[in-house]
Amino acid sequence: MASKNITFDPDAGVPKGVNLIIHTGADFTNNFNVVDTSNAAFNFTGYSGSAQMAKSVAVGATLGVTTSFTVGFTSAYDGKFKISLGSTDTRNLKEGRYVYNVLVSSGSTIYSIANGNVLVIAGISSAP
Repeated sequence: MASKNITFDPDAGVPKGVNLIIHTGADFTNNFNVVDTSNAAFNFTGYSGSAQMAKSVAVGATLGVTTSFTVGFTSAYDGKFKISLGSTDTRNLKEGRYVYNVLVSSGSTIYSIANGNVLVIAGISSAP
């Protein structure tokens, strides 16, 4: 289970670029630890999250949403959340490059926390 550390400035509103790798047919989970510019944990208490992934077909172009990640706050007060996909979801992904983003919201406040590329790698064999 991978873990990424993010420094997020809510005043700038710019997401952190984080690239991910997903292996088809395997469970995928990535933990995020978010701090603000003063290195204090970003408090996500009262926030909800969403994350989506789309197939990248050319520079600046995508084919629409391919799948949605499950977003869970593992310790909202401490700025910790994770995104995940089960093996059934990853099994249906085609090998290639995708893009994704993670949004968190509370009321009318919406932050784009992280985005980047996802490399989906197909195995050379699979379990029956």
